[in-house]
Amino acid sequence: MISGLAIEVQGLHKTYGTTVAVDDVSFGVVQGEILGILGANGAGKTTSVECMQGLREPDGGEVRVLGLDPHRQARELRHRIGSQLQESALPDRLRVWEALDLFASVTPGGADWRTLLDQWGLADKAKAPFASLSGGQRQRLFVALALVDDPEVVFLDELTQGLDPAGRRVAWELIRAIRRRGATVVLVTHYMEEAERLCDRLVVMRAGRVVSQGTPQELIARSRRGIRVRFSAGGDALAWLEGVQDVETVTRHDHNFEVEGSGAVLAHVAAALVSRGIAPVDLRAEQPSLEDVYLELTGAPEQEDPR
Repeated sequence: MISGLAIEVQGLHKTYGTTVAVDDVSFGVVQGEILGILGANGAGKTTSVECMQGLREPDGGEVRVLGLDPHRQARELRHRIGSQLQESALPDRLRVWEALDLFASVTPGGADWRTLLDQWGLADKAKAPFASLSGGQRQRLFVALALVDDPEVVFLDELTQGLDPAGRRVAWELIRAIRRRGATVVLVTHYMEEAERLCDRLVVMRAGRVVSQGTPQELIARSRRGIRVRFSAGGDALAWLEGVQDVETVTRHDHNFEVEGSGAVLAHVAAALVSRGIAPVDLRAEQPSLEDVYLELTGAPEQEDPR
């Protein structure tokens, strides 16, 4: 295992019948970081995460989590990781406190489940049966169950699905708190704001393959869509702007100008305009967002999960 990595995935391959779900996927997760995995439905995200947890056996490649083989050393690994799965269920009559107490009894010495009740907003539902919980409440319970053994690595699959905006912000802060305690977090998400705010690095998957990885800023910097500088000005067509450093194209619509470029194009355009006595009050730059980059990389419409 490479020093500093909590998870290593090399050449991971998994098929379901004739469908290739994961095709030669490789990446590493640094100890103590939050790694986000992005991709449309059917991209192979959940299958990859399940292979990392020992829930599915890979057809090829190698996976190591905390130096262990998740399939061959599943029992040893199970007490060191926490999992909140995309599709989970509990017996309808099982009460919230009973579920937490049951999970805590399996791994003594972990987190206090009563504290988790408060942290995840479930204290007033402690005696409620599972069947009576809303979708958001069930999601919070599954996360609390994932944390009850105070794991070193936590897998969260569509964590905030079903949560309202306020609940999502609370969940984000708790994820940061998990990382501050030294745990490594692998987060599968469809929310670009969540990925950009929480994740140190991202892995973007499409059709079972990794198409890009890096920090959110690195992914945005690689976008084919350049920076757009917009402003309004009178006078000539300002064709001379095409000769300014980092400028690629200049488009005019009446008195409105759009300059597309890269790098420090905003600074160069602003300096060139001011040097010629033009100081537009509405000068602004529009950079590609993480969502723009995600759509560039994934492109195809969402598919059904091959399972």
